[in-house]
Amino acid sequence: MVTVRVPAKVNVQLGVGGVRPDGYHDLANVFFAVALGDEVTATPGDGVTLTCTGPDADAVPLDDTNLAARAARLLAAHHGLPAPGVYLHIAKAIPVAGGMAGGSADGAAALLACDALWGLDTPLDTLLELAAELGSDVPFALLGGVALGRGRGEILEALPVSGTFHWVFAVADGGLSTPAVFRECDRLREESGTGATIEDVPTPDADPELLAALADGDPVALAAALSNDLQAAAVSLRPSLADTLRAGTEAGALAALVSGSGPTCAFLAKDADSAAHIAAALRASGTCRTAHATHGPVPGAQVVSAPRP
Repeated sequence: MVTVRVPAKVNVQLGVGGVRPDGYHDLANVFFAVALGDEVTATPGDGVTLTCTGPDADAVPLDDTNLAARAARLLAAHHGLPAPGVYLHIAKAIPVAGGMAGGSADGAAALLACDALWGLDTPLDTLLELAAELGSDVPFALLGGVALGRGRGEILEALPVSGTFHWVFAVADGGLSTPAVFRECDRLREESGTGATIEDVPTPDADPELLAALADGDPVALAAALSNDLQAAAVSLRPSLADTLRAGTEAGALAALVSGSGPTCAFLAKDADSAAHIAAALRASGTCRTAHATHGPVPGAQVVSAPRP
């Protein structure tokens, strides 16, 4: 049996370029891994089977659409294993369809867990390539820390960061479809008259002030530089998110933003005590289902238990 812990992410910058002919958008995506995470446990089994426990476990698909199952099959195929056999159990803590890459995190964790269970010793560079085949956010879940994602977000460059930043995440009822949020972003751009294609929208780049704030470990400067080009689209599809963002700000957050494509909202706090206060205020506000205080950055997917050699 092998258990892997894997972090959620928040996008401290999500710059979205125009829609490309292939339907994707070029991104300047600054990922930040936080201590809120899932655990995936792999044990020998027949075929690839999945179970899941935790909040919203009933919303997690347990068939081959699940990225954890796809990861196991992809790794086996890469190594030429004729009949992959593994039972994967996902212990959820990351919100489902919440803009924190929970499904992608589980895919990354399954890659690492199956690699250890099957004794494959796959190099990290190869695991990252396989992760990119699974989805744009999967490679970062392996890498962790803080990184700039380019292309669709899968081309990663680790970024320097100092100290610990404290966060609160407000979990909404239900999820938001990432493709739907991108479509709404395009629609809002067209409606505003700016246009939505790569000819209309400049290719985004990382904000130098945000990178400096991360390197300096300065939460006040980071708060001033946080940005998410998908936030307007997420709030358009789920107007109640505006109330959640306002509640966290009124409770003392340095900054508030929608996490990724939403609907989870992220709040940067000045310290751990402030984060605990903001989380309690959000839980009492009636604007979200629950709220979690956490911190980061933290490492990517890591084996936390494995058989002794």
